[in-house]
Amino acid sequence: MKKPITLLIALTTIVACKKEETKNEEIDMSVTYPETKKVDSTDTYFGHQIADPYRWLEDDHSEETKAWVKAQNEVTFGYLEKIPFRGHLKERMEKLWNYEKVSAPFVEGNFTYYYKNNGLQNQSVLYRKDESGKEEIFLDPNTFSKDGTSSLGGINFSKDGSLVAYAISEGGSDWRKVVVLNTATKEVIGDTIVDVKFSGMSWYNNEGFYYSSYDKPTGSELSAKTDQHKLYYHKLGTAQKEDSVIFGLNEKRRYVSGYVTEDQNYLIITAANTTYGNELYIKDLNKKGAVVNIVNNFDTSNNIIDNVGTKFYVLTDFNAPNKRIVTFDLSNTAQVNWVDVIPETENVLTPTTGSGYIFAEYMKDAVSLIKQYDYEGKLVRDIELPGIGSASGFSGKKEDTTLYYSFTNYTTPNTIYEFDSKTGASKVYNKPNIDFQSENYESKQVFYTSKDGTKVPMIITYKKGMEMNGKNPTIVYGYGGFNVSLTPSFSIANAVWLENGGIYAVANLRGGGEYGKDWHKNGTQMQKQNVFDDFIAAAEYLINEKYTSSDFLAVKGGSNGGLLVGATMTQRPDLMKVAIPQVGVLDMLRYHTFTAGAGWAYDYGTSEQTEEMFHYLKGYSPVHNVKQGTQYPATIITTGDHDDRVVPAHSFKFAAELQAKQTGPNPTLIRIDVNAGHGAGKSTEAIINEQVDIQAFTLYNMGIRELK
Repeated sequence: MKKPITLLIALTTIVACKKEETKNEEIDMSVTYPETKKVDSTDTYFGHQIADPYRWLEDDHSEETKAWVKAQNEVTFGYLEKIPFRGHLKERMEKLWNYEKVSAPFVEGNFTYYYKNNGLQNQSVLYRKDESGKEEIFLDPNTFSKDGTSSLGGINFSKDGSLVAYAISEGGSDWRKVVVLNTATKEVIGDTIVDVKFSGMSWYNNEGFYYSSYDKPTGSELSAKTDQHKLYYHKLGTAQKEDSVIFGLNEKRRYVSGYVTEDQNYLIITAANTTYGNELYIKDLNKKGAVVNIVNNFDTSNNIIDNVGTKFYVLTDFNAPNKRIVTFDLSNTAQVNWVDVIPETENVLTPTTGSGYIFAEYMKDAVSLIKQYDYEGKLVRDIELPGIGSASGFSGKKEDTTLYYSFTNYTTPNTIYEFDSKTGASKVYNKPNIDFQSENYESKQVFYTSKDGTKVPMIITYKKGMEMNGKNPTIVYGYGGFNVSLTPSFSIANAVWLENGGIYAVANLRGGGEYGKDWHKNGTQMQKQNVFDDFIAAAEYLINEKYTSSDFLAVKGGSNGGLLVGATMTQRPDLMKVAIPQVGVLDMLRYHTFTAGAGWAYDYGTSEQTEEMFHYLKGYSPVHNVKQGTQYPATIITTGDHDDRVVPAHSFKFAAELQAKQTGPNPTLIRIDVNAGHGAGKSTEAIINEQVDIQAFTLYNMGIRELK
């Protein structure tokens, strides 16, 4: 018999915020949290018993957890709806967001394809033009579901462009289904492939395609087979159950991917057990021979970027922490015999290929420098960019003569340029028409000193002429993990923040990829505290230099950045006024027991690894470091109830701990998007609503009662 919800969710007043007055209207901002029951659950690590009273929240499919989610959202949205300028923020956000967005075009077969969003469409639409210039909609993800929560999760065309395989993500899930179309008629070919995860699709001629997946587990617990990613081959006209396993049947690897070279002669396979370092394999598709192992360890990262016959070009950090491009021939593949084409430099290298050239994008202090090389490693030219910021693109087929790239920074909306690979000339292809006065704002890069003396870069963006008096609302954003680099990019949400007198700062913390392999490694496992120290030092710099003060500072980050915020706010609750941990990894003792999390051990280590690692993780795990009687900053935790990458249990447990132990007037809210995942494919409407709520909560808790 189903228990009444009233028995599951008893209400108790944990914190009462004082009543606020705005003009002639008194607003009662007191908060009554749902009481979260505790269960008698413990785990034992190396003889140490650790209580886990909110273990029941790990089952996000249970009726009890769903009732808790509903009750928490009622409290959260009840609070947010009272903020007087929330409606004004939303109106401005929607107005600024409502401009046409167009992607760079790409040619497949007889059609030129491009994505376009008319402004507020939930998902961008894939259009195409034929040789006469007639435009039509090819795929409209807005029709995949009524509420806009299904999205296009990947697409790949066959070499001649006559067939396409595209993936659909439903409710933000990482699990996808794949549909095949005849591009001329848009007719569905064969069966829909289901339960595909962490995968691209790569065609072999027009016969079939390769994709990757796991055996799908049930529930939120990690199944025994989640460490066994497999590469499959699907032959058109056959049932999915007949798909052959190309790699991973006997080998246990957490991440396996495969793609066919542009000449259709070779299958390239990469395999890894963590998010860093991989094995490399090549299979000659014209022969019946076995897959050839090129790199048989996980010590280095190696990715083939192209081939010319049997000569392969590889981006590697083997003997090159900042990466280099090397070549080898299939007749002599040993790493010690690899030959430099583009040697390592002091800056981190990320290349693309197109028009028969290699385009080397270097990160210099987190901003882009681009050089064009031929396939012998001869420098063709340095490419002059429109400014200081992030450039990406310069990719295409060998026969393409025109390539495209995009450029953006914190004040410049993403602009697409057309590039002539022979002359090096660039011209604007699409510049967005947006109601934001970029010229009124500026970005400044500074280098501050972390706790151990390490210099860390940070870019600070604000309105020109702003008085640095310590009273400016400021968001400092960070990530610091998984070799991910934070490079300058434009955001509508940040633009609205800047318009309202805010400062936006991005710190390039250790654990990221901004300065190569060593920078990443120095923010992992037993050195993870470096990341938190870097973030704390960024906040202290902003305060010491009078950009802001603790009363006007918010810390923000998502996923691994959510961990960053959770650790920072529990270590230094005095440092900030507002904390915004988004879809965060917050239970560091159990993260590896959830689906997807087991592959993160390179960055984090695990609580079962050694007793020393257990104590280290417990020492900063946000869920385990919320202390009774501490005044924590005003906190808004965000997550999605369908997040199967960083499962929502992390956020649920952290919210429960904070609500039970918080002292003082600052609210602790959790905002749970229903039928949403980790973030990819989220609808425009959902993104806008979330950003509005975050900014309204942040400004209100900084004492702002009226926008300028």
